[in-house]
Amino acid sequence: MKIQRITILALGLIGGSLAKALKTRGFDGEIVAWGRREASLAKGLELGLIDRYSLDLTEAIAGADVIVVATPTLIAADMIKQLAPLVNDQVIITDVASVKGNLLTAAKQAFGKVPANLVLGHPIAGSEKSGVEAAKADLYVNHRVILTPTDETNPRALQAIKAMWELTGAEVVEMPVAEHDEVLAATSHLPHVLAYTLVDALAGSPEQQNIFRFAAGGFRDFTRIASSDPTMWKDIALANSDAILKTIDLFSAQLSILRSAIETKDSENIMASFTRAKSARDKFALMLEKQSKDASE
Repeated sequence: MKIQRITILALGLIGGSLAKALKTRGFDGEIVAWGRREASLAKGLELGLIDRYSLDLTEAIAGADVIVVATPTLIAADMIKQLAPLVNDQVIITDVASVKGNLLTAAKQAFGKVPANLVLGHPIAGSEKSGVEAAKADLYVNHRVILTPTDETNPRALQAIKAMWELTGAEVVEMPVAEHDEVLAATSHLPHVLAYTLVDALAGSPEQQNIFRFAAGGFRDFTRIASSDPTMWKDIALANSDAILKTIDLFSAQLSILRSAIETKDSENIMASFTRAKSARDKFALMLEKQSKDASE
């Protein structure tokens, strides 16, 4: 399936980086952008990320082979509903949101079924920076993009979106929608919730000046993600609430066990918990090292 025109809805960091990567790595079709803030769209045009833009949704998607919904998570569900009466069944709709379940539900409601040309996707890449000015051509290189096809998904549409992401340098994998949301709740959403909560709690401490003044590297590394866009992460927390709550409960139970061990000076159980965690983290580090080595060969 030849892609000749891609329309990106919202030209921020993720949508802008997709456009920049495609332009940089040989996509010879047209890239159009839509958004509500003309300044961002004009900046994308100035930077050479897109060929043209429109503030009118119908005009922006006219003639598009692929529509990429790159809005925040909760807005993405609304965008899919807006697209339903405007597109035919030949147009591929995909997205970049961190949660998939709410979008699949929105599509079913809007189209009356799961559209065959709906290919929901999620690039596992990002930055604390936001906006089209932060767009990077190499943002997706050696990063994974998870596509979540359903039984109804047209294989040609799936292959087209896979090829689009592979052109950016990404590794594309497939995963069921529910599994995606559970995995991301554990590996991305919970860490952000914890980072925000820790910084918020310490910022309210009477000793906050000394805490932040003398914070070591470990604190900086862990809390770095608390500098991410709060609006985006609020939307993610709401959209994936069930899976996030499950991971919070799992973490809370483990933290309660560790708290009890520390309170009772139970060095054996403290050591056992820390040792298990170190072993698991070391295995994860080796896996990442192998993946990095394989990608460079």
